[in-house]
Amino acid sequence: MSEHDGDQEERHESDVATATPELARPPLYVVVLFNDDYTPMEFVILVLQQYFGLDLDRATEVMLSVHYEGKGVAGVYPRDIAETKAQLVNRHARAEGHPLLCQIEPQSI
Repeated sequence: MSEHDGDQEERHESDVATATPELARPPLYVVVLFNDDYTPMEFVILVLQQYFGLDLDRATEVMLSVHYEGKGVAGVYPRDIAETKAQLVNRHARAEGHPLLCQIEPQSI
């Protein structure tokens, strides 16, 4: 091989265009808390603060939606995160003796 063959090979490798992969956003899911007649309002507020990072005012608003409308949106996340948060909330509620129900629903566009 001559010295020039290596130069030509290097040029060909650098001429190859690399495509940037297009990543689609994952579908989002709504984490919903449902009303019951036994879970204290204060517990719902604490759950919203602890598991969803809501401040006291926003947590109170969501809790009042749960209380008066039957359900309230705690947050919107990709499916894996939403499922994990719902499981953690349900496990914590049961451990504390409360029937609070947390589920996920596909986000409607």
